[in-house]
Amino acid sequence: MSLGIGIVGLPNVGKSTLFNAITKAGAVAANFPFATIDKNVGMVAVPDDRLPALQAIFSKGERQPVIIPTTVEFVDIAGLVKGAHKGEGLGNQFLAHIREVDAIAHVVRCFEDDQIIHVDGRVDPISDIETINLELILADMHTLERRIERLKKNAKGSKDKDVLAQLALAEEILSVLSEGKPARTREYDMPIPKDFGLLTHKPVIYVANVSEDDLASGNELVEKVKAYAAAEGSETIQISAQIECELAALSEGEVQDFLQELGVSEPGLHRLIQSGYKTLGLITFITAGEKEIHAWTASAGSKAPQAAGKIHTDFEQGFIRAEVVSTEQLLSAGSYAEARTKGWIRTEGKEYIVQDGDILNILFNV
Repeated sequence: MSLGIGIVGLPNVGKSTLFNAITKAGAVAANFPFATIDKNVGMVAVPDDRLPALQAIFSKGERQPVIIPTTVEFVDIAGLVKGAHKGEGLGNQFLAHIREVDAIAHVVRCFEDDQIIHVDGRVDPISDIETINLELILADMHTLERRIERLKKNAKGSKDKDVLAQLALAEEILSVLSEGKPARTREYDMPIPKDFGLLTHKPVIYVANVSEDDLASGNELVEKVKAYAAAEGSETIQISAQIECELAALSEGEVQDFLQELGVSEPGLHRLIQSGYKTLGLITFITAGEKEIHAWTASAGSKAPQAAGKIHTDFEQGFIRAEVVSTEQLLSAGSYAEARTKGWIRTEGKEYIVQDGDILNILFNV
């Protein structure tokens, strides 16, 4: 299970610059709209200090287990403009790309620079947010209107409770959208079916792109974005896309020195991934041994067999039990044998809820 985050925003707000920095993939970054036409995709390893610490425990002399981190897929989606829902600026293609991701990182410009053109000729992050939100709302309204039409035909003379429930849900969501509000701002009596394909139901992380001078302290524009995001229950993170580009070219030691000079504790990439995990309710569990230290992503609340299924479907189908120890306990013990001596390695069954940082040894039979 790899987390997919789509990076969206108006043209020239720093989307592709940010994408280049965090994936080192060389996506086109130019000072004009539609420099990015096709989506760019980059896989990024999720930073996790626990993995190298575990590697040290399972190393035998010079032989070290391979570290396999879990990953995030970042998708750089070309800049949306007014009329995207009608196909303006290749809008249909861009909207289709958004449907494929789990969460949206909405980049908004919170810096002044006369050398970088703004598509609307002024810097106003709230207006930028509302422009894109409106396009996504209009696209969802169009999608739901067609869905409702089909559901009404199916509902005629039918007593199918599922069809009637979906029709009522679709009409309720459409009324929310008609108020100019994204679908995610309201709770509903039933889960929204995935095949509704709603763009505005996807969780959003607002990424306030600031200058180097404002990275540590922020500015008035950032505060406006934070207030807007909080009102709809979304998160905001503060990033300087240009600084992220500079960090990408440095060694690990140089990165820490540079961050200290800037007055921040970690790269923006780390905060974006952490926010993505929190927003989507994800955790990381680990399998560890002398050959590899492997991180896996699962939904919070997953039971042991479901987590085992992330490793291999056979593990879920034939799940018997799991040996479990937390990373914190294993690192404290210093070895698997010592952790077992201390009674920290537990045997858990099918109802066990996997916790973030759990190290699992799955026992199964197929």
